[in-house]
Amino acid sequence: MNRNLTAVLGTIAVVLITLPSTTWAADAAAGKTVFEANCASCHGTSGKGDGPVGSALNPAPRDFTVGDFAFDADGNGTKGEDGDIKLVIQRGAMAYGGSALMAPWPTLNEEQVDDIVAYIRSLKE
Repeated sequence: MNRNLTAVLGTIAVVLITLPSTTWAADAAAGKTVFEANCASCHGTSGKGDGPVGSALNPAPRDFTVGDFAFDADGNGTKGEDGDIKLVIQRGAMAYGGSALMAPWPTLNEEQVDDIVAYIRSLKE
């Protein structure tokens, strides 16, 4: 390979590695739309756990405005990280010792789940 091509490819690699993570950041506004369509019936449109279905559930759905998350789903010793929330959305809370009422959402794609997590994070008061 010639030196110019090697230099260009090296520069591209450095740029890609050093790009800020916000370049591919989740979209809280898009997450709100997905949340309202899939989660609000239990968690409420405000995320307080006060949705029309949620009021009949025991235990009550989590109040996301508090920002208190119960699970260390990825097992790294820290509860409530984005990865933990993603796993609970994708696999359900029962997989981590929680309520079966928080069912898994395997129909949501990775981007939708990331966007929901961003929206949930925006709810903390």
